Amino acid sequence: MTHSKSKAPYYPKSHLLAASGVAALLSLALLVFPSREVEAKKTFLDLRLDAAHELAPLETAEPSPETDTAHSPFASTSVTDQQATNQVPSEPQPEANPLFKEITVANGDTLSTVFAKVGLPQSTVHEVLASSKEAKQLSRLRIGQRLEFELDEQGGLARLSSPINRLESLQLEKTDSGYSFKKDKLKPDVKTAYAYGQIESSLFLAAKRAGLSHNLTMDLANVFGYDIDFAMDIRKGDSFEVVYEEKTIDGERVGTGNILAARFTNRGKNYTAVRYTNKQGNTSYYTADGTSMRKAFIRTPVDFARISSRFSNGRKHPILNKIRAHKGVDYAAPHGTPIKSAGDGKVILAGRKGGYGNTVIIQHGNRYRTLYAHMQGFAKGVRNGSQVKQGQIIGYIGTTGLSTGPHLHYEFQVDGVHVDPLGLKLPMADPIAQNEKQRFLQISQPLMAKMDKERETMLAMQTE
Repeated sequence: MTHSKSKAPYYPKSHLLAASGVAALLSLALLVFPSREVEAKKTFLDLRLDAAHELAPLETAEPSPETDTAHSPFASTSVTDQQATNQVPSEPQPEANPLFKEITVANGDTLSTVFAKVGLPQSTVHEVLASSKEAKQLSRLRIGQRLEFELDEQGGLARLSSPINRLESLQLEKTDSGYSFKKDKLKPDVKTAYAYGQIESSLFLAAKRAGLSHNLTMDLANVFGYDIDFAMDIRKGDSFEVVYEEKTIDGERVGTGNILAARFTNRGKNYTAVRYTNKQGNTSYYTADGTSMRKAFIRTPVDFARISSRFSNGRKHPILNKIRAHKGVDYAAPHGTPIKSAGDGKVILAGRKGGYGNTVIIQHGNRYRTLYAHMQGFAKGVRNGSQVKQGQIIGYIGTTGLSTGPHLHYEFQVDGVHVDPLGLKLPMADPIAQNEKQRFLQISQPLMAKMDKERETMLAMQTE
């Protein structure tokens, strides 16, 4: 028997294309929209991963191959949405106290804007500032300063506190009669600390390496400012040692106090200083044997300035372009650098003086007179007839008058004659009174011995 071969059914080409399209759509649907069981499994795994980040090391969040069925379109394990949600119990979040608010001062903030941020009206700002003269300190805000507000049940201000630093904070509290202001001050522990530094390029850099603050460095320069000109005398290899007060709270350094003793080696010559308060309560610095560090005049009226022109009888004037005596010393420094009075005295001029520009002239007793020229402006309270103290700021570096750049022109006269202030031998102040000499030495000798011992220990550690 002959069997004929059956023909495959014939489908039009358009039908085949349509069938292929439907098949593709079904495959895509399976990939994009998995079953409810698969979705539940995915939810469980996502929650488990989130919990793992918070509660366990990262490795425990990695599912094993056996349990990672979420990505299979044929997953057989069924986990309901409710079961997945119950896997990780949510922890209750602590409720924020609506009556306590904290604000950190940002750039451009004022007391009014800060109060507005916590919902307090302008009238409260006025009431606070009018409560006392001291309360006005609250208006002097600093960027980054923290203010902590406590409100009453009606939304009014009950209490405000703001830490200034680790030692001080401002406190304001509502009372029946208005607002009460006070400044809280913690009393730190005070101990003595030692620092040693060797100058490579500048005193500031050496002091910073030694751990001294900017203020302590300035104090060190002021202590030795009668004998050392820090604009001209400092050399590489000079060194210093300082015993000073260190303030701590709970063992953490929060500030520094006074320099108790110091030694400065400049060009091979040693200078010593010891702080001493006499029986009358007057404090000053003396050499280790009791000679006063304080002279009638300080050596330099501008801290750490650069000498741009010295005393000369034949200098060519930079603006007039002709030979003209330069009867003083020029100290170049940036605009606004403070200028100090070289000694105690009376201001006989604070105003314009021809090519000198803004000028201050001070009479010191009968014999001495100093002049400070080209100032940008005068310090508060400096005027004709006012009394000034040694080291008091009298004005600021500028370029007024015949001046090519910001600097101080400084002159010194003795009995009406101009002298070179850099070469002048400064008159001495009184030493320790004889009846206090023994008391002074009881303070001085242990401090100098401490410096010697600390230095020996430091050098020994360096050679190990």
